[in-house]
Amino acid sequence: MKPMTRITLLPFVIATVVPLVPTPPAAQTPQTPLLNLEDKIALGQVRGRIDHMAVDPLGSRLFIAELENNSVGIVDLKDRKVVHVITGLTEPQGVGYEPSSGGTLYVANGGDGSVRLYRGADYAETGRIELGDDADNIRIDADTKHIFVGYGAGAIATIDPATQKKIGEFRLPAHPEGFQFDRRTNQIFVNVPRSRAIVTVDAINGQRTAAWPMKDAGANFPMALDEDAQRVLVAFRSPAKLGVFSARDGESLASVELCGDADDLFVDAKRGRVYVSCGEGFLDVFDARDYRRLARVPTVRGARTSYFVPSMDRLFLAVRAASLEPAAVWVYRPVP
Repeated sequence: MKPMTRITLLPFVIATVVPLVPTPPAAQTPQTPLLNLEDKIALGQVRGRIDHMAVDPLGSRLFIAELENNSVGIVDLKDRKVVHVITGLTEPQGVGYEPSSGGTLYVANGGDGSVRLYRGADYAETGRIELGDDADNIRIDADTKHIFVGYGAGAIATIDPATQKKIGEFRLPAHPEGFQFDRRTNQIFVNVPRSRAIVTVDAINGQRTAAWPMKDAGANFPMALDEDAQRVLVAFRSPAKLGVFSARDGESLASVELCGDADDLFVDAKRGRVYVSCGEGFLDVFDARDYRRLARVPTVRGARTSYFVPSMDRLFLAVRAASLEPAAVWVYRPVP
């Protein structure tokens, strides 16, 4: 996801979005931390900004898109160390791991618009799909195994893992940033910050079904979906707010103050919490029912990408190299 820039068709349904409401008082940070820092996994000589991550839960591997280093680091989560580095990439932004047929790692490159495929067993490159421009976020449909990649001036490409080819795309009004699947309704929700909107798409027929205008906030980059509550959560950077919308019609349900420069956002359904990682140098923790802030955890300025893995019950934070900190993945254990 590039900083501050950056699914055929039914008529748009425009949902009314209520103006952002005042921030409710933040809860005081509890004496017992809600996120315990249990380890720092060194990434070696990695320079510059680090982007998104993906996980192989069966193989206990974490994949890190080291954007400005033009590499992807692979961490063994059992031994907590880097076991391989894929080099020769061009601004890797999104990564996704599809475990069937031996496993394949997909890497979206913002620099040349390619999606490169690597064999899970030995990291040998097995294919390359040219999307043309700014290949970005990757999501994988757990049912169909299809890989979805946001790219270009406004599209999400669909890749078939069996043929390793692009088989279709959903057109959008501008470059897509964070997007999420609702498996219950077969809807895809997409942040389109240049259009100051959230766009919804029918994942089966590809028809664009709605556009929710964001009138009072912009730079909507990260997104999460609370499927149980049927709510879409969006982190805005301008101003820094957490917005909560009804997944049914886009109605604004809540808006609260957030740490600055947010780039990843997750719902912890087990605990009823929301985690947001921000480049300002904090992790914000909210109650997923009323969106009170429960904690603001200091990290490192520039550490804005993270990855929450419910099956492992861990939150991984990518920390770029700084004067006092080497490039590393910080491992947090939610408590209680």
